[in-house]
Amino acid sequence: MFFLLSKTLSYLTVPIVVISILLILGLALRNQTWRKKCLVAGVSLLLFMSNGFIVNEVARLWELPATPLDSIHKKYEFGIVLTGVTKLSQEPYDRVHFGRGADRFTHTVQLYKAGIIDKIIISGGSGHLFNVRRQEADDLASAFRMIGVPDSDILIENKSKNTYESAQEVKRLYGNLVSSDNALLITSAYHMRRSKACFAKAGFALDTFSTDFISQPRKFTPDALIIPHAEALIHWQTMIHEWMGMIAYKFAGYI
Repeated sequence: MFFLLSKTLSYLTVPIVVISILLILGLALRNQTWRKKCLVAGVSLLLFMSNGFIVNEVARLWELPATPLDSIHKKYEFGIVLTGVTKLSQEPYDRVHFGRGADRFTHTVQLYKAGIIDKIIISGGSGHLFNVRRQEADDLASAFRMIGVPDSDILIENKSKNTYESAQEVKRLYGNLVSSDNALLITSAYHMRRSKACFAKAGFALDTFSTDFISQPRKFTPDALIIPHAEALIHWQTMIHEWMGMIAYKFAGYI
């Protein structure tokens, strides 16, 4: 029920949906005062949320920072990489289709090849409500095999549907192997705060390795400061989704 409700509510926090509703109301309402308020609110929100500089500053505050590889002086037995990076419904189904967040995979490969992690735990099933053809952890496992990671170094958890379940399932399956001292948590920078909190709730105070950053180095060019960007709306959507997730998880007792 929580999974279904969270998926439904997430659509109501999409910036372009909210902006569209305001603009439609601004055109459809009969009351002139409310029409004007809705139009002004819709246009103002569109200009604010399409500003690349503003969303970048917010992302810089929210995301946990990157860790240079040469600053890691500890070896980990396990790297726990969370899924959410492949397109399960994309055809043809004879290959792995990566989407946003592929850094979770590629940076895990770097950590493995550099000897920083010895084994890879892939955690995540499918976040789709319907038409689940396969589990994402299985897709990632096949991709790791293709670049030379042996089966003996790959552990799979493919039943969880969200971050909380990932932490709980990793504990259930591998709690006798994983500890706070021997595992490194790998996920997107914007997703790391919620992920870290979920694993802490499960009893693992893990070191973290952020990937797939929304934020970028500051730029004070007209393009960054003034010109609206459609990508900024997507970045807001991603962060709002995380903030709503943090709130919902807190109320549910997941973190």
